[in-house]
Amino acid sequence: MEVIGKIKLIGETQTFGSNGFRKRELVVTTDEQYPQMLMIEFIQDKTDLLNNYSVGQDVKVSINLRGREWINPQGEAKYFNSIQGWRIENLSQATSNQELPPADQFEPISDFKDEEPDDLPF
Repeated sequence: MEVIGKIKLIGETQTFGSNGFRKRELVVTTDEQYPQMLMIEFIQDKTDLLNNYSVGQDVKVSINLRGREWINPQGEAKYFNSIQGWRIENLSQATSNQELPPADQFEPISDFKDEEPDDLPF
């Protein structure tokens, strides 16, 4: 799955426990009629993917939905969901590289001849 939107917040990398579990949170505001602010977690080595991004950039984030069950001390089951990111792409850079200059900036061919051989195989 993918989430497309603008970066609202990039959290600092957090480290938990003696095993060194790392997590970093990213908040993306979607661009739709009713914008949503989605918190996406990047864990372990994926936390470094956010190093080259900043607030305000348009991005596409590849995500996985995760769910888990927790039994509280009273024996009741509680359920939690999380969104985990595993790839992020800068959309503003991708679109600017693919834009072509206006047609009037191209020079017309001056030495074109109708009698040139057509060597196309079809």
